[in-house]
Amino acid sequence: MIDTKGKVYIVGGGPGDPELLTLKAKRIIESADLVIFADSLVPPEIVEFAKEGAQVIGSKELNLNEIMELELSAVREGKTVARVQSGDPSIYGAILEQMRILDQEGVDFEIIPGVSAAFAAAAVLKSELTVPEKSQTVIMTRMEGRVAMPEGEQLKDLAAHGCTMVIFLSITRMTKVVRELTSSGYTEDTPVAVVYRVGWPDELVIRGTLKDIANKVRAAKITLQALIIVGDAVDPGLDAAGAVSHLYSADYTHRYRRGSGTQASGNGKG
Repeated sequence: MIDTKGKVYIVGGGPGDPELLTLKAKRIIESADLVIFADSLVPPEIVEFAKEGAQVIGSKELNLNEIMELELSAVREGKTVARVQSGDPSIYGAILEQMRILDQEGVDFEIIPGVSAAFAAAAVLKSELTVPEKSQTVIMTRMEGRVAMPEGEQLKDLAAHGCTMVIFLSITRMTKVVRELTSSGYTEDTPVAVVYRVGWPDELVIRGTLKDIANKVRAAKITLQALIIVGDAVDPGLDAAGAVSHLYSADYTHRYRRGSGTQASGNGKG
């Protein structure tokens, strides 16, 4: 157990664009004595906010024990540590094993959420992932590889829902992704968008369908840092006159507004 006033912050660094860093994340990075960042996924501009004299270390060549020893050594000296990870730490952030060690050592730590690549990609695509009468559910998952998937979470199992699916860490298995998705639930005409290095200067968007997306990805020679979004929500030709949310409909009554043509209910809601 470490008796110290030092603290570790696990910081979501966002998808790549420094302007998508949250104000709190920026403040933590600016105040930290030690900044450890995932330099294979987090651009150096993010950690340029570190104060003068702070120690800044990239972690792409370090294993868990080496990273944690750096953190614990700093905390023993009463220092503040910012462990900066890409996107939001709660999505494939591999933070559970870090938190276990911090808990075992009695180290105070806090998680600072970040903008996930999933939402940054949706913004780039100008898409709403939850479209009325198209999809009201979003599944975030990955293709099975070296990491085994729990029972019932294979892509072919999840595809049966037919909703919006955001697939991480799977771009190198694009052909198999397509095969799994079309085996249960999605047709070959289902829209697909692949967003490569969202938020980075070399960001690239590839649109297609499950019929042709694998060939397009192969032609673009994309093998890493790409997100796959599947479903009608990313259809660039989505009918603008289709179903819309009730939230701002003039005819829809809710707690804060009475819809046009509705009778007073007498319950004070509207």
